[in-house]
Amino acid sequence: MRGPDADGCARPLRADAERNRRLILDVAARVFAERGLGATLNDIAHEAGVGVGTVYRRFADKDALVEALFETKFATLVWLARAAEVAPSAGEGLRAFLWGAAEARAGDRGLAQVLAGGGAPGAEASRNREMLHHLLEDLIGRAQAEGSVRGDLAASDVPMFMLMIGAVADGTHGVAPDAWRRYTQLVLDGLAPPAAREPLPGPPLDLAAVFHAMQDAPA
Repeated sequence: MRGPDADGCARPLRADAERNRRLILDVAARVFAERGLGATLNDIAHEAGVGVGTVYRRFADKDALVEALFETKFATLVWLARAAEVAPSAGEGLRAFLWGAAEARAGDRGLAQVLAGGGAPGAEASRNREMLHHLLEDLIGRAQAEGSVRGDLAASDVPMFMLMIGAVADGTHGVAPDAWRRYTQLVLDGLAPPAAREPLPGPPLDLAAVFHAMQDAPA
């Protein structure tokens, strides 16, 4: 934590301390992406090649570390939502956002947990989530007005979409790492009018891969 100076303002970290903080954040992002938020500060310290005391000097606990990562992870979804706003149509923008969100989640096991509030992010994180929710409400409303998406889709369905795709991505990672693309297409086709449906990418899983995925999926 940065201590206050004589005027009560936060002092900037020394160069070596800032390097350690950045290293810990980078390693934590990778470890949480691979293992989810079940990874410990000891795991992160080991992967970073520093003592766990160094981690605790920069972050009081895992909640503080997760909160520091929130902004970076959240920025990916905000960027996707802003890009969707300037797509040729709201329907195209919505599909691009959902594909991007699915891809981000497929490659980052900790993403949904962080965005959902793992580590109990504070008021600023809550405001950011509400801001993204309103961006999606506007995008979905415009897509519905175009007739390019079903009328009963809600912005609150998007986190559940990410949860479903994440479960597929995690469960099939070892046998069919791109299987999430097929199931993303299946879900998106369920949102679109029949004329807008596209062929499913990739073949269906064989039974062995299905059973492997079901065994690896979180309980």
